Amino acid sequence: MTDTNNLKHLAIIMDGNRRWAKAKGLPAAMGHKKGAEAVQGIVRAAADLGIKYLTLYAFSTENWQRDKSEVDALMDLLRQYLKSELKEIQENGVRILFIGERAMLAPDIVEQMNKIEHDTKANDKMTLCIALSYGSRLEIVNAARKIASLAQKGDISTAEIDEKMFSDMLYTKDIPDPDLLIRTSGEQRISNYLLWQLAYAELYFSPTPWPDFGKEELTGIVAEFNRRERRYGKN
Repeated sequence: MTDTNNLKHLAIIMDGNRRWAKAKGLPAAMGHKKGAEAVQGIVRAAADLGIKYLTLYAFSTENWQRDKSEVDALMDLLRQYLKSELKEIQENGVRILFIGERAMLAPDIVEQMNKIEHDTKANDKMTLCIALSYGSRLEIVNAARKIASLAQKGDISTAEIDEKMFSDMLYTKDIPDPDLLIRTSGEQRISNYLLWQLAYAELYFSPTPWPDFGKEELTGIVAEFNRRERRYGKN
């Protein structure tokens, strides 16, 4: 698979944790816990398939509007995940990055995120990018503000503003755009995720809820991706 795999960057919207739990008569927190456990297997599977960049939508800026008890439980789960689950991932040569609005997160969580990024910066087997407290529209607005500020100060002229400059103002500055987006659990929308970066990505919508999404299904989707012809609007 790795010799013929044209997929370099895979983005995933990990959807369906709450529905998975509801279907089993379990609290939402159990769905999120199982979803967090599923990440480990997918990271390993992606690495085995030769995927160099994997970006996961873990928590959106809109998710802050959920019930406070659920958000608090998610943040506690995140604290545990940062301290334990990511340890094995980073020990396997994976560089870990976080994108999103860090100012919305608790200081202890941000501190742990910064430490993980620092500790894994030299790892080169694969890059795992976790979108946390992330919203693409806000990311784009912030990029526009940065460019406007540079132009206002005279550091750049409006004639210099191009797609590359704009891309360089995004959280994903040093990451290639995704080749493929997978969304699990049957929903068929992008949900304010990597709107700029997904311009030419292939899309795949899986009916499987995230906690049940595994290597076998991912391998099949990657195989389908490699059969697709990507034209980029040329014909």
